Amino acid sequence: MQRVAVIGAGAAGLSAARYLSAKPNSFEPVVFEKSDRIGGTWVYTGETGIDQYGLPIHSSMYKNLKTNLPKEVMAFPDFPFDSSLPSFVTHKDVLDYLDQYAAQFNLLQYIKFKTVVECVKPVTNGETTLWEVTVRGVTDKANGTQTSVFDAVIVCNGHFSVPKIPTLKGQDTFTGTIVHSHSYRKPEDYKDSTVVCLGASNSGQDIVLDLYPQASMVYVSHWNAPLTSEFPKNVVEVPTIDHISGSKVMFTDGHSCEADTILLCTGYEYTFPFLTKECRVTVDEDQRISPLYKHLIHAEYPSLSLMGLPFLVVPFTQFSLQARLIIATLEGSFKLPSKEEIEAGNKSDLQRRLDMGWPRRWAHKLGPLQWEYNKQIAELAGTTLINPVIEYLCKEVDYLRDNNVWHYKKLNYEIVDEENWRLVNGQKQ
Repeated sequence: MQRVAVIGAGAAGLSAARYLSAKPNSFEPVVFEKSDRIGGTWVYTGETGIDQYGLPIHSSMYKNLKTNLPKEVMAFPDFPFDSSLPSFVTHKDVLDYLDQYAAQFNLLQYIKFKTVVECVKPVTNGETTLWEVTVRGVTDKANGTQTSVFDAVIVCNGHFSVPKIPTLKGQDTFTGTIVHSHSYRKPEDYKDSTVVCLGASNSGQDIVLDLYPQASMVYVSHWNAPLTSEFPKNVVEVPTIDHISGSKVMFTDGHSCEADTILLCTGYEYTFPFLTKECRVTVDEDQRISPLYKHLIHAEYPSLSLMGLPFLVVPFTQFSLQARLIIATLEGSFKLPSKEEIEAGNKSDLQRRLDMGWPRRWAHKLGPLQWEYNKQIAELAGTTLINPVIEYLCKEVDYLRDNNVWHYKKLNYEIVDEENWRLVNGQKQ
């Protein structure tokens, strides 16, 4: 029997708990969750900044958010969403789904709510490594901390809660407001304003889509190739910001605008403040995390795993595969390659991205590489591959998002079989 500490009760943590608890003779999961409910980033709150317990607000959900993947793609492999829902569901629908998932697999019994993990430290005795996990209750600071020993630790704290905030030349002179998308909640807050959205990845585009009916003008500022979708009349695509002077925002092509708000859609930081230096987990200046096997399992301490690091992926499916590879490693049915082999593989993996023209800070980006990655994880874990239809439909939605971001969420889909899907309303626009 191995006691396994799972940090976080979002979708990744629930997936880990589900597969651990399915083997009660082998594993005893203990899930630590700092909030009072499951769901992680899918728990919407209108609050920003600090919560009632003095902790940073975790969720980056905004009021009108709909998923940018259809539910037919998003679902855990053996647990579909309610078929009566539209394909592109709200954050509340996803949270309800996670509640149903937790109920189906009786996961609440393993979760310690309102519990913050303060410290994770390896304790090695010969060839065996155990883990001291120190926690405290968010409402009971007077009683201090408690430390327990575990055979393994799975980190599932997410990576959409600590904003990545760039330094903009002249930002101290700006007469308006600079806010990160982490604190964006509703478009009415920007009614009749001129907003510069810095960043145009999926979340940036989604927020612009939510914002433009209320704002007077929205400038989509980024350094990527021009977007291929058509824009409403009050949305203008511009290059990245060069500098700021008072109320004026200057772009790198020499054009400028008067702005009320600069909305930073610039992504998030990987952070693991509870991992002590003895854990030997490093996050470099480009947000590359080392030393990991397959972006997941610690190369030196195989009983320490960090789930959900890859981005631009279909997350729930990938979580289910990662959880099963972690379990195979803990059981001993899968043995990690040598540290030298892992290091060589990671070097090759990074070089592949650089050869594709990706910057080094995309070391954990998968995007089009996720299908190959998922296949590798499934094969290593000795588990079932995901149905090809998930990949096919996901690629269709990616194409529509790139070419018609304003309308693609109006479509609805149906999975026909393992390789086929169909559109059940409307036409491809």
